[in-house]
Amino acid sequence: MREPPNPIRLGMVGGGRDAFIGAVHRTAARLDDNFHLVAGALSSTPDKALASAADLGLPRGYGSWEEMLERERALPESERIEAVSVVTPNHLHFPVAKAFAEAGFHVICDKPLVHTSVQARELTRIVAEKGLVFGVTYNYTGYPMVREARRLVHDGAIGRVRKVIVEYNQGWLATRLEATGDNKQSQWRTDPERSGIGGAIGDIGSHAENLVSTITGLELDSLCADLTTFVPGRELDDDANLLLRFEGGARGILTVSQIEVGEENDLRIRVYGETGSLTWHQEDPNRLVHKTLDGPARLLTRGNGYLGAAATAATRIPAGHPEAFLEAFANVYAGIADAIRGVDGADYPTVVDGARGVAFIESTVQSAGSDAKWTPMRPVTR
Repeated sequence: MREPPNPIRLGMVGGGRDAFIGAVHRTAARLDDNFHLVAGALSSTPDKALASAADLGLPRGYGSWEEMLERERALPESERIEAVSVVTPNHLHFPVAKAFAEAGFHVICDKPLVHTSVQARELTRIVAEKGLVFGVTYNYTGYPMVREARRLVHDGAIGRVRKVIVEYNQGWLATRLEATGDNKQSQWRTDPERSGIGGAIGDIGSHAENLVSTITGLELDSLCADLTTFVPGRELDDDANLLLRFEGGARGILTVSQIEVGEENDLRIRVYGETGSLTWHQEDPNRLVHKTLDGPARLLTRGNGYLGAAATAATRIPAGHPEAFLEAFANVYAGIADAIRGVDGADYPTVVDGARGVAFIESTVQSAGSDAKWTPMRPVTR
């Protein structure tokens, strides 16, 4: 058993009282003793930010992220935070991440990365110039069987990829929940000022796009999108259906929705190659189905010795003991910690993955508003 590493000193912006994702990030960060949360500006309201820090017993709580940045920079290098986790609503991702990155801190940011490709390119430039680690928490990439699917595609187990079908089905916004005032998440996620130009396509469509890219390595060439807002009075899309064309000739279908009554968190992907296929379902995440042209279907399960190195490294407990959402999230944090420590081959979604996700959202919205059948993908880095 390896010795626990010296934890990386972590700060957090956002994620205070009543925030779902903040608690998830904190659990993920400490699951493997890779990070120690020592500072936070946990709310946009100073009183709530300080109270939230007191709730968690943080050594250093701040009333604003600007105060946190200024005072942490003034501390001796051996005491100040080494990385910051940005878990705010989307509109704050860019200013917070940019300020901390320019100050030389490593950054961990929730998705989607930022509102525009211009902002994404700016962050990418800063990260490269400063030599920083910048992770984007596409948490589904942390599942062991997603990493096994990626290995199988890379190793040619299904031949050249021909077609990908990815779905993300939810029903929690089937009514205008944001108008009730009872659900903070629904309010900012359906507000274009805070969420950005994409509703469902930005919130969960970005996960679907990233899952395809992670497993297949395919680059999008163009897309044809239909965005719909079904709930009257809602400002952003709540349903999306896309046709995808990839460089090299593969085709795809991407469908995401937040108005499908009865669906919870139904993310699933099917990858079809020349000689085989793979199927993975997030609500049954410890299993991966591999089918071939000339043999029976294989059911691969997490924690077994026949899996590759990446899936094995992402596994903590023996086969038959379910690992799921929190552990996958922790695997992303573990990869970021490896990168900060200079470990070769650290496995985590980078700022470039985040920038590609922003380009995908923009291209989808552009396509949905156009009479043209196909919309070329926007460039990610130029």
